[in-house]
Amino acid sequence: MTVTKQLMNTDVIQNPTPTDLVRVLLVVEGTNDIEFLKRISQLLHSSDSSLPHLANMEQRGELIFIPFGGGHVQAWTQRLAPLRKPELHLYDHELPPETDYRREAAEAVNRRERCQAVLTGKRSLENYLHPQAVRAAGDIDLEFDDFDPVAEITAKRLHQRRLDEMPWELLTRRARSRMTHRAKRWLNTRAADQMTVELLHNRDPGGEVISWLKAIGRLAESR
Repeated sequence: MTVTKQLMNTDVIQNPTPTDLVRVLLVVEGTNDIEFLKRISQLLHSSDSSLPHLANMEQRGELIFIPFGGGHVQAWTQRLAPLRKPELHLYDHELPPETDYRREAAEAVNRRERCQAVLTGKRSLENYLHPQAVRAAGDIDLEFDDFDPVAEITAKRLHQRRLDEMPWELLTRRARSRMTHRAKRWLNTRAADQMTVELLHNRDPGGEVISWLKAIGRLAESR
C-alpha cells in the first residue's frame, strides 16, 4: 500500500487520527533522520517555545513523517499532492552528482503551493552533530568536517576497538555497510541525545536547523 493510500485510509493506522487534523507532511530520507529531528526539535523548543516540538506534533496527529528511503528523490516531488496538505521536504546534500538531482527535486517541490523543499548545507544530518556529543555518547574521539561520511567513520572507529577482529579494509562491502547503518542509527539517537543548544550553535552557526523548524511551523499554520 502506498503512503498516500495509507494516509487516506485511517483503518491501517493504530489509534487512527482523522486526516483533517494533519497540518503538515514532513518528507525525509529515512527513519534515522526522524530520530535526529525529533531530538533536536525538542532541544531547541526547550530554549525557544516558538519553535515546533515535532514529536509532540506527531503525537497530536498534526504532523506526519514520511521517510522515502533515499533512492529516486524526484519521484516524491508530486506523490503527496493529492492529499492537499502543506509539505516540507528535507533532502541530504550528499555529494555530486547526487546533489544536482536533489537540487532539481527541491526546485520542483518549491514550485508547488504551500510546499517547501530544503537541501541541507552539510552532507547529512549526522554532520550537524558535535564531536563532543559523540564522545559523551560512546567515548569516541572523532574529527569530521561538513562533507565527511560521519557514519562510516564512526563504524570504522568502533570496529577498530575490537583488536581481535579483521581489519576494516578486509571486511566485505556488505559487512562494512551493515556496521555503518548501525553506527548511523546510534549517531542519530544516542549521540543526538547528548547535543546541547550550545553544541548545535557551534556546529550550525548559520542556524540552518532552526530555519527548518521555522519553515515547518509556518507551513503548519498555512492551512
